[in-house]
Amino acid sequence: MTKELEKYEKMTFEEIKHVDDNGNEYWYARELQQILGYKEWRYFSAVIEKAQVACSQSNNNINANFGVNTKIVKTGVSSKAIIDYKLSRYACYLIVQNANPRYKNVALGQTYFAVQTRKMELTEEEYEKLSEDEKRLYRRKQTKDGNKVLYRIAKEKGVKNFDKFTNAGYKGLYNGETANDIAKRKGLRYREDILDNMGSVELGANVFRITQTEALLEKQEKPNENMATDTHYKVGKAIRETIKKLGGTMPEDLPTPKKSIKELEKERQNRLEA
Repeated sequence: MTKELEKYEKMTFEEIKHVDDNGNEYWYARELQQILGYKEWRYFSAVIEKAQVACSQSNNNINANFGVNTKIVKTGVSSKAIIDYKLSRYACYLIVQNANPRYKNVALGQTYFAVQTRKMELTEEEYEKLSEDEKRLYRRKQTKDGNKVLYRIAKEKGVKNFDKFTNAGYKGLYNGETANDIAKRKGLRYREDILDNMGSVELGANVFRITQTEALLEKQEKPNENMATDTHYKVGKAIRETIKKLGGTMPEDLPTPKKSIKELEKERQNRLEA
């Protein structure tokens, strides 16, 4: 972890963290607002609303993660009530992911949470014990988390045409195929996510594409969209060549699973609710 991330961790998760009588940790939204660089509550409250939507869509309890906490503050000779929130660690994560990365501490926070996620990755032995469906769910989460970081870094490096940037990586890995080409070959419906319709091996190749592009873009000194896009293509192509040298199956020749990730997630949710 870099010194900047270490400093961010200390500022955000040590100095403003609170612990209740039962040992549960929590953060106040208005304190987090200051750390992230938002001067006005109205703008930060809009970020909280987006985070709450994400929380709900992930089938997590909003009230358990965003506890309303009304405070009385003095304003001159009078007092008024203001709204605050007691946030869980998960709520802080969602807020940071939905905040404006133009704020330095927001960008650091997004990277910080990505690093923390990777620290929680499974060991090779644990991964091998998973079923194919479980492996797919695990790898799909890695691509989602990885892409958030990749696109943030790409933006910093001058990328504005993200369709072109994204397709460059796919073209390198899939022998010239764009995302639309891959979707058509797989027989997917309009706007259906191609990553949701990959097996664990194919997802693994894409995780490698994402993480290696992140690493190389971090080394790019000046913002240059063409350079960043070319880097993404070269990484995809290099991974393809490695698969070929090892005698592996090319990504476009791997079978498309019968069920999408969304279907697997729905089935898992139904089992939990049963």
